[in-house]
Parts: sequence; C-alpha cells; structure tokens
Amino acid sequence: MNSLNGTKVLVLGGRGFLGRNLIDLLLRDGASVRTFDRPTSSSADRCAFAGKVEEFEGNFIDGQGLPAALDKVDLVYHLISTTVPSGSNADPIGDVNSNLAGTLRLLKAMSTAGVNRLVYASSGGTVYGNPCVLPVPEWHALQPISSYGVVKVAIENYLHLHSELNGLKANVLRISNPYGMHQRRIGAQGVIATFLHKLMNSEPIEIWGDGSAVRDYIYVADVARALLLAGCNQKSGTFNIGSGIGHSLNEVLRILCEQTGLETEVRYLPHRKFDVTQTFLDIERAREELGWNPFYTLEEGCARFCQLMERAREPALL
Repeated sequence: MNSLNGTKVLVLGGRGFLGRNLIDLLLRDGASVRTFDRPTSSSADRCAFAGKVEEFEGNFIDGQGLPAALDKVDLVYHLISTTVPSGSNADPIGDVNSNLAGTLRLLKAMSTAGVNRLVYASSGGTVYGNPCVLPVPEWHALQPISSYGVVKVAIENYLHLHSELNGLKANVLRISNPYGMHQRRIGAQGVIATFLHKLMNSEPIEIWGDGSAVRDYIYVADVARALLLAGCNQKSGTFNIGSGIGHSLNEVLRILCEQTGLETEVRYLPHRKFDVTQTFLDIERAREELGWNPFYTLEEGCARFCQLMERAREPALL
C-alpha cells in the first residue's frame, strides 16, 4: 500500500506546523481529511483548508470532543504537543498531565471507536539524550535530558504496549529538527525559523552556548512525505526521520546569512544543561522499510524557506 487514497484520516494538531504541511500532501494523495484542534478565533487558522477538510474542535488534554472526531476514522496522526523542550523541565507534572495523560485518553477513545492505526510524531532530537554513537540508530539507548524527551519516550512505550496487547498498528517517527512553512513558534522552537525571522527584522540573534552544538535539520516537506508513507505502513515500526547529517548552529547561521545577504548582531549566552551537545540521525531503516529518503539538503531547504518567507513579506504569518 503506497497511497492513502480514500482513507478517512484524522490529524490531531492539523492547524499546526507539521499538520498543515501534512494535510496538503494528504489531500493531494486523495485522502478524506478531518482535523482536531483546540478552539480558535483566528480566521487565518480556520480558512487554511476551508471546504477541503472537516474541522473538529475540543480539548486534547481531557479528551473532550475526541469521540466525535474519531467516528468512522481509519487512521490517526498524533501531532499534538503542548510543550517544547526548552520549557518542559520547568513544569514536568504539567507535561505529563497534558501530553502523556492526553495520549492515554486518546488511545482509550480510539479503542472504543474501533480505530487501530496511528502515526505518532516523536522527537529524534531529544529521546536519545547525548548519544554515544553517531549517526544515532533507532536501537540506541533512550536517555533524554529534558522532560519533553522523557514524555515522548513514555508515549512511545505505551504505543508499543497497545501494539503488543491490543493490535494497534503504531508507527513512531522520531523527527529531528524540522523547519519550513507554517513554523510559528518563533524563539521557542525552531532555530532556522527564528534565525530567519530575526535576520529579516534586523533583530539580535541569541545563541545558547558557543554555537558549536550540532543538530540534524530536516525540511518540512520531507517530513510530510515520511508521515504519509508511515500512514501507509501495514505494520508497527519506529523510524528516525532526519537528514542524516549534522550541522552546528554557527554553520546554520552562516548559510542563512549567505542566502539572504543579511547580517545582524549575534549574542552568545551560557550553555543550557538540557541542550544536547551533538546529535544527528541514522535514517537507513526509513529508507529500507518506508521507501523514504530526504530530497532537500540543508542549503536547498533553507533557500526554499528564504524564498517563501520573502514572498510572504510577513514572517509572523508563516
């Protein structure tokens, strides 16, 4: 099965960064799409796919609204996270109560509705902690150093439990550091989007540490294709989704400055203990089992993103 044509798909977090990119691909693939998000008064969010998807609103944390959204659904994409790595350690109880407990309520609601296929967006940048092997394979020990990563691992374990005991077909994508259109958490998450926003607005750029921290950056169009292929997978699996190449923060900034022709003040701040020093992912399993391969290099993805942001004229609307 290489297509979701005719499949009834529910995207949890459809108005978000990954959700909007995925939905565009799902619609082109012929899937019947509905979304589930918290209520919003934003007309921009509401009209993103006006007339093309069914929109459901509710509360993921307490499960309000989920049963209606799950009715007659074939496949669920779980893209919701109420926290980001940089802030999760400040309130780990809230992280558990919202993301972990919310996911357990989702699994119960799916069981009641008879839905047994799910794709979960986990975090390839946090679940491994500081790795002892590079590139990091899926079998590497999971030793996160942020509550965000700890909760992601716990959710993965519960998905495995339901897969083994209840027949859930769960595909977990450990996504590295995605960037691209519709990324709006400027400053909180998304180094490339934040750097571009600040460059285009002549604002100082703050980097935690000396800029040598290495990450694996993946263009969002490549992530959307991986999500689509995972939804087609007929068995459970866990896959790293990244570029397979590491780049330092200083390298990323240099590339963006070269492509935009812009410069700004850079301020280096003290290193944060929860920041992983160096990581990038082994993506061979996704290549072999999903038939997925990233199309964009970092330079190509950044160039595409720069063009889109310049065309939009207002980065905050992306």
